[in-house]
Amino acid sequence: MNEKNTSRGLSLMNRVRLEQQAKLVQGDGRKDGRKSTRGRLDPFLELKDRIHEEIIQEIDPAILDSKDNADIVKQTVQNMIIDKLATEETPLSRADRETILSDLMDEVLGYGPIQCFLDDDKVTEVMVNGPTQVYVERQGKIALTEKIFHDNNHVLRIIEKIVAPLGRRIDESTPMVDARLPDGSRVNAIIPPLSLVGPTITIRKFSRDPFRVDDLIGFNTLTQQMSDFLECCVKARMNIVVSGGTGSGKTTTLNVLSSFIPESDRIVTIEDAAELQLDQDHVVSLESRPPNIEGKGQVTIRDLVKNSLRMRPDRIVVGECRSGEALDMLQAMNTGHDGSLTTGHANSPRDIISRLETMVLMAGMDLPVRAIREQISSALNLIVQQARMRDGTRKVTHITEVVGMEQDKVTLQDIFIFVQTGVDSEGGVKGYHKPTGILPKFIERFDSLGIEIGRDIFFPKEGIPI
Repeated sequence: MNEKNTSRGLSLMNRVRLEQQAKLVQGDGRKDGRKSTRGRLDPFLELKDRIHEEIIQEIDPAILDSKDNADIVKQTVQNMIIDKLATEETPLSRADRETILSDLMDEVLGYGPIQCFLDDDKVTEVMVNGPTQVYVERQGKIALTEKIFHDNNHVLRIIEKIVAPLGRRIDESTPMVDARLPDGSRVNAIIPPLSLVGPTITIRKFSRDPFRVDDLIGFNTLTQQMSDFLECCVKARMNIVVSGGTGSGKTTTLNVLSSFIPESDRIVTIEDAAELQLDQDHVVSLESRPPNIEGKGQVTIRDLVKNSLRMRPDRIVVGECRSGEALDMLQAMNTGHDGSLTTGHANSPRDIISRLETMVLMAGMDLPVRAIREQISSALNLIVQQARMRDGTRKVTHITEVVGMEQDKVTLQDIFIFVQTGVDSEGGVKGYHKPTGILPKFIERFDSLGIEIGRDIFFPKEGIPI
């Protein structure tokens, strides 16, 4: 059997498997009471399905798999679609032909109905809730779109298209998968029987050009003074955790902090799905691996943190601490790997301390709470707290120093805070960042390293309430 026929055979096998999965959800994948798709059905659905099937059968798989000649591939597919539309007996207007051509191009070369959102730089999140609901987030606001999938099988086909090149699979035995798109966007998919609304896809997009600190200042995420302070902290090899809720911008801020690391340092990044985009030359990127279909071969973040200590890192950057790897991270910070960075889910600087305690206990070590807190207080220097505000904007709400231990409690002090004063007529958050007037305890370390920073940035300016 030649390569082309083999590929078609595999495609047929996948199609049969996807159809079987689609039957796991009865009807059209909607729970009772969900919005009907009546009035939004595609009048050219049958035509597009037929042309799509013909192109997949006729085109050489090697052409679709080509990564080096994207323009040639696009032109080849486009010509095939135009030729088939030209012989179509169904009367079609020019606008209809252009719409069908665009949809088929997205279907063959992209990710179907959601491809237009992946191409839109203003869209930061794409959420597919079964075949009948596609939501997107723009500028922090979530909205329902007019795009729909044909059925559950159509959504499953797009999921398969995303995960297959990564060697991942999704089926009834493995109904959840994490993956990433070629541009680095993070993807999570979950299918029936776990999802009751049909197959779902959540895509967290990342800017093609990563945000710089000047961008965050322009977004009023933080001020120039806060940026200067954080840059000095990174250069002085402070251990920093970026804390915040889901979608608060932790990874973006971590990326900006990482940009302050000197070019001469060897950096090891550790992530579940590679998202960080560092400009430095000496970067080793590690990515965890889920278990295979037999439940073997898993490599966890904790495994990678342990291994990174043998790689002579100057800096360890962990995309997110969720579990027992927090213990290994803290031990690394306490044993000479200063300047390490990570993120964690928590709603306040005090909460991230409690979360770290819980994560250390998840490592299976039966340690007294006081011993854990001593590890945290001696390892961490700074907490950068981030929040997604009600209007969708992201703010650094606290820059907090970890001072040490007082009796059995980790002591913290805020260096900078965000003060919300209200909302404007359009619902936008009103407020300002301000220093608290407290000098960090480690300010002398800046002096000893020759890192210059004006003391005046730590005191409120005239006109700003203390």
